[in-house]
Amino acid sequence: MLPELTDARTTEEVTFDEFKRVDARVGTITQVDRVPRTEKLYKILVDLGPLGVRQTVSSLVGYYEPDQLLGRRVIFLYNLKPTKFAGEVSQGMLLAAELDTKLALLTTDREIPNGSRIT
Repeated sequence: MLPELTDARTTEEVTFDEFKRVDARVGTITQVDRVPRTEKLYKILVDLGPLGVRQTVSSLVGYYEPDQLLGRRVIFLYNLKPTKFAGEVSQGMLLAAELDTKLALLTTDREIPNGSRIT
C-alpha cells in the first residue's frame, strides 16, 4: 500500500510565466566533502559544462555516501539566490524527490551535455 501523498490541490498554483523563471540545468557531481561540525551536510561541486562549476550544500548525509554521489548526473537549480549553510556558500540546489524517509536525486534518462537547460 502506498503512503498517503499530499493532495496536489492544496499546493499553491504558479503561472507559466512564474515557472519559466526557474533555471534548472544538467550537471555532474565532481567533488563531495562533509561539512565539518554538521550532522547531515555535504559540500558538493557540480560541473555545469560551459556555465562552470557551482558549489551547493545539501543535507544528503544518511541518504548517500560520497562515493555514490561522485560522477552522478543531477538536476541543479542554477538561478537560486546564493545563501550560506554552516559557513559554506550554496550557489544552487540539487533537485530530488522525497517521501517519508526515502529520497532520490533527479537525473536524466540519457546522455546530454552538462549545462543543458531543463524545459
